[in-house]
Amino acid sequence: MDGKRLSILILLSVSTISVSFSAPLQYQTLIPTSLPSPQTLSWATQQESESEPESESILSLNLHHVDNFSPAFNSSPESLFKLRLRRDAVRAKTLSTIAAVTRANASGKARGAGDFSSSITSGLAQGSGEYFTRIGIGTPPKYVYMVLDTGSDVVWVQCSPCRKCYSQTDPLFDPKRSSSFLGVSCVSPLCRRLDSPGCNSRKKCLYQVSYGDGSFTVGEFSTETLTFRKTRVGNVALGCGHDNEGLFIGAAGLLGLGRGKLSFPTQAGSRFGRKFSYCLVDRSASSNPSSMVFGESAASRNAVYTPLLTNPKLDTFYYVGLNGISVGGTRVPAITASLFKLDPIGNGGVIVDSGTSVTRLTRPAYVALRDAFVAGAANLKRASEFSLFDTCFDLSGKTEVKVPTVVLHFEGADVSLPASNYLIPVDTNGKFCFAFAGTMSGLSIIGNIQQQSFRVVFDLAGNRVGFAPRGCV
Repeated sequence: MDGKRLSILILLSVSTISVSFSAPLQYQTLIPTSLPSPQTLSWATQQESESEPESESILSLNLHHVDNFSPAFNSSPESLFKLRLRRDAVRAKTLSTIAAVTRANASGKARGAGDFSSSITSGLAQGSGEYFTRIGIGTPPKYVYMVLDTGSDVVWVQCSPCRKCYSQTDPLFDPKRSSSFLGVSCVSPLCRRLDSPGCNSRKKCLYQVSYGDGSFTVGEFSTETLTFRKTRVGNVALGCGHDNEGLFIGAAGLLGLGRGKLSFPTQAGSRFGRKFSYCLVDRSASSNPSSMVFGESAASRNAVYTPLLTNPKLDTFYYVGLNGISVGGTRVPAITASLFKLDPIGNGGVIVDSGTSVTRLTRPAYVALRDAFVAGAANLKRASEFSLFDTCFDLSGKTEVKVPTVVLHFEGADVSLPASNYLIPVDTNGKFCFAFAGTMSGLSIIGNIQQQSFRVVFDLAGNRVGFAPRGCV
């Protein structure tokens, strides 16, 4: 009987392999380029947001990456990349923690008129967002660097007097010197939109936001005018933080881009048709900087769209449906929609996030994807693991290599990734790693490495997310 069972198992294994490789694998070319040093940038010289002219009907932003302003900038490219992955681990844990805590609490209970745009910078070291831009706060506007984060909602900035503040590059914002600053009263409907509002002795609304890495901001809730280059957006709900702790290195605060009721896209939605998009380039690219656009022109004609899903217990994240993944032109059989299902009580699901670098997939999906890729890349020389990457290759001396194609099959949208979005350099010696990771959390995250070179469109009016290839040009 044992021999018979063994024969059946062997037969099943052979049958599975033959199905997986019954059709010729599809490949694309990767031009291996070792990990470069980030381009040299300086906090003090990045003044483009306030100096470049812009139409009153446009809101556009340049985006910057944290590595270009990191205190460890003079470190080797390998060291900077390891720091990025450590930040990324914190970020992924933060998002999973937010989702888990929310469930736990729940169980107990052509630019058109009106468009505006901006550019983006990636590069904070704390796990609350990878990109930032320069925004004017108040009247007259005082320009500061703000983190852009699709994984949070509340807009806030460090304010004087500051009882306890982390170090930032620009001077602290002084609300007494702004003619447009207005404190929100405790009885205001705006105050009640906060998850846990407070009230001070002057009957002014207080806010508090905590992040999964231990960072937090506490202060007075207000409304203020924000200026994006020359475009002014008034009456934006803003946290004026007097007690802020964390590793928000250099930046003055955060612009929340989530789906919640206090996020900037929700507050200013009527101004730009409830649409915004960004396009992220490689963090070391010297031309075609990353950018963000708000308005009808945020959409792209060649974008493919997938519906936004709703988590009944958490309105911040951008959930989408992922039905499967193909490697080499063939669907990986073990990767099914059930692995990414968002259930009625908010468990599981897949989110698109600007602040997470490496895409995290539930462990069974990741293992199946990795094994399919390794089988298709048998011609490549394997290398040792690197940080969170368990699948790496030695491409030293290669001028080009053929790698299996990878396609993400979202509900209604197939997104074919460029080879450079999933086989990435991690040192200067030709080591490249498969840029996905597994997670034991039920939450899967589509990270910004996989989003690079796509214009990612958040069409809140149409309740969908779009992906347009070669969208940064």
